Amino acid sequence: GVLGDEGFSATWVDGGTNALLRLAVDRGTITVGTCPEQPVGDMPGEHTTCERDGKAWYRTGAGRHEYALSEEGHVVRVSAEQDAVPRDVLRAAALAAHRPDAAETDRLLPSAEPAPATPVERGDLPPFGDGAPDNHVGVGG
Repeated sequence: GVLGDEGFSATWVDGGTNALLRLAVDRGTITVGTCPEQPVGDMPGEHTTCERDGKAWYRTGAGRHEYALSEEGHVVRVSAEQDAVPRDVLRAAALAAHRPDAAETDRLLPSAEPAPATPVERGDLPPFGDGAPDNHVGVGG
């Protein structure tokens, strides 16, 4: 779905636990100065803690945690509820996030060719005349 003015997000659900894992990408940066000001999981008004972990930021707040990576004018965030998804899973997902190459895009996106149309059988069309639906309402109608 749309995120901010130009970003996007996607959420995956674990069918067994119903845990949600969210990937979000938007323009901007995250630095030591701006990290605490940016809410975790878009939960405004909550206290955010930031810890540098390699090239990423591990962030917590409002019962959620996330990894955020600032690269080439955009920020990639992978977040979840703290008790639902382990920190190492978030870190691995954030570090593995990348732009898909052509082969990955072909597998991910639907075909550009429209599916062939299947005729719809309508029960309200008479088998005679001009084929217009019978909209007769009867007496008093």
